[in-house]
Amino acid sequence: MKFWTKWLRKIHRWLAVPTFVLIPTAVILKLTGNGQVMAAIPQWEMIQSLLMLFLAISGAYLYYLPYLTKRKRKQRRRNNVSGRQTQMLKGDAQ
Repeated sequence: MKFWTKWLRKIHRWLAVPTFVLIPTAVILKLTGNGQVMAAIPQWEMIQSLLMLFLAISGAYLYYLPYLTKRKRKQRRRNNVSGRQTQMLKGDAQ
């Protein structure tokens, strides 16, 4: 799991940079009315949408990852404590 999280973080960071440049550039080009550049790259908006979608999904996962880890850790502790208690009870019964 750590392997995928590590690479997801790296990919998320590297895709955030071109997205950060691409979105404001497209907005400026649309507002200035320079349609030649927008027409030169027909998939311009599709690329933006896919980058934003990937960044949103990976960002949400990376945001919730500490909470998921914390939850798993609590469950493990709870299982370890209950396991120790049953062992102690079995030892007391003998």
